[in-house]
Amino acid sequence: MAVMLENLPGEIRMVAFDVDGTLFSSESIIFKTYVQAIEEFAHKTGKLTKLPSHDQIMMEIGKPVREIFANLLPDLPETEREGISSRVLDLLCDSIRNGGGDFYAGVGSTIHYLKEKGYTITCASNGRRAYVETVLDTAGVLSYFEPILVINQENICTKGDIITEYIKKYNFSPDTIVLVGDRYSDWEAARKNGCRFGFCSYGHATSGEIPDFEWEFKDLQALKDFF
Repeated sequence: MAVMLENLPGEIRMVAFDVDGTLFSSESIIFKTYVQAIEEFAHKTGKLTKLPSHDQIMMEIGKPVREIFANLLPDLPETEREGISSRVLDLLCDSIRNGGGDFYAGVGSTIHYLKEKGYTITCASNGRRAYVETVLDTAGVLSYFEPILVINQENICTKGDIITEYIKKYNFSPDTIVLVGDRYSDWEAARKNGCRFGFCSYGHATSGEIPDFEWEFKDLQALKDFF
């Protein structure tokens, strides 16, 4: 059972946002794009692979991309999984630009409010740069964010590494940073770095997934009440 913790000392200076399940939900388009990419691969190569179910895909959302495709398509070599993954990325970005997916209510006004209050706004997502920037640009908030760091499999291999790099870059004390997200990987990234965690209970987390949090947000616009 997730519990609310007492506030830690220190004034919040940075708000780091997860994307999927926090600012945007790809749930309405994700299954279609995965199926299309896998079917295109099967048609092109003649290799038949079992299609993952909608529930299987949604259970993977929020994890690093390589991990997602390794879990969903374990029988394929990594090079072929990466090809399917790249196609999924293209399809997702095209769909988002054309109105696919669902932005949570108040994305624009909430980010604008936080920026006007003087917070440094960053992004901490397991998604690839094209996906993250397409979501933020389509929402009209990309300009409010500091230069975005993403997993590069070099010095940044996890979401926790993204937060570590932000701490180094901005020289902020960890307890002045809050990571706002909905999945265990968000909680883990915050805790490994000594940061606070704001839990978006409206997102994709399963019951009992989040061990504890400093704040619970039942909708995105609730951030205005806390910050």
